[in-house]
Amino acid sequence: MERSLRAARVATYVYFVLCGTLMGAWVVHIPSVEERVGIDHAALGGLLVLLGLGAFAGMRVAGPLTDRLGARVVVPAGGALCGAALALPGLARDPWTLAGALLVFGFCNGCLDVSMNAHAVHVEKAYGRPVMSGFHATFSVGGVLASLIGAAATNAGLDPVGSMTAVGALGIVIALASARALLPAAPAAESTGSPARTEASPSVERRGPAGRIRLLAVLALMVMLCEGAANDWSALHLEDVLGASAATAAFAYGTFAAAMTVGRLLADRLAARFGSMAVLRHGAATAAAGITLVALGPWMWAAFAGWGLFGLGLSGCVPQLFSAAGHADPAAAGANVSRVAGLGYVGMLAGPAVIGWLTHLVALDHAFVLLTLLCVTTAVAAGVLRTGSDRTPRSDMAPIGH
Repeated sequence: MERSLRAARVATYVYFVLCGTLMGAWVVHIPSVEERVGIDHAALGGLLVLLGLGAFAGMRVAGPLTDRLGARVVVPAGGALCGAALALPGLARDPWTLAGALLVFGFCNGCLDVSMNAHAVHVEKAYGRPVMSGFHATFSVGGVLASLIGAAATNAGLDPVGSMTAVGALGIVIALASARALLPAAPAAESTGSPARTEASPSVERRGPAGRIRLLAVLALMVMLCEGAANDWSALHLEDVLGASAATAAFAYGTFAAAMTVGRLLADRLAARFGSMAVLRHGAATAAAGITLVALGPWMWAAFAGWGLFGLGLSGCVPQLFSAAGHADPAAAGANVSRVAGLGYVGMLAGPAVIGWLTHLVALDHAFVLLTLLCVTTAVAAGVLRTGSDRTPRSDMAPIGH
């Protein structure tokens, strides 16, 4: 049993890396596809909304399917479909075909995303200790792999169609080959290896499971809105507000992304030691301090420090929310994760647009105060994780593996 559980954990890492690689393979080829289709940045921005809508729809479909059919069926199917769909944007020749391609690719990516997160919840429950953040860290590793593969393909003279088709085909093989190592079904709700249980606060008990899932989804929306805003506005902040060169400004996002990755590699240990509520609360508070430093600091070093703190603080928040949603009802882990992830994804897409709209009213750095307010609200509401399914530190827990 221990060997099969370790294999399931490794397979889950593989699918997270695969998901990050497939999405990254599209991202690195966006400029080439944009030029081939003949659209400007504004039109591309509108088409990317379809990618998000497709992902949202895929999450809502795949979540209940994962509960019904099991991750061993849905996860590899989602991975194979996502690999097959990767070639479609490269084949597009006009805005209409690109729109359809992005909608299909987004749908397939959403299926893989939510099903692998639901399986990660089951793996975490079987381990009896936090492992979710480590899975999310490997998603970032997939993005790095995609950038390296894209650069190598470009140097080799491959066009986007050839590069994306090759990556997608390899993704299909990996998705299908890793399927056997996945857990066949969700573990029992009250297994001996399940995470520790704590007393639920009266307010959470009155709210009920459905209300708790809605609150987790709202928190995911706020946290992922902050993450989306950082993705698109961190470099522009240094360039437009602090007068940095384009090369220097690019390091703002690099600082944020690196801090996110490091934080997710550490978050599981922190959750095991102090509890997931503490990770969410102190992480959101750290993120609030970081983005406030960005908004108010007039110096370049303050901006870099602020973006680093912002990424470090946010890094562990989403994994805790996804994990809490999955543990709320193991029999409906897929459906619950899809609700939280789906609304969170809406926040990720909305973040850049919300900050852009605010810049019509206030300066860019002052617009970041909204992110401070969202992070503070998340820190205050972190008590939602203090429930029967929350993970708190235990000295008597005997973890499986390393």
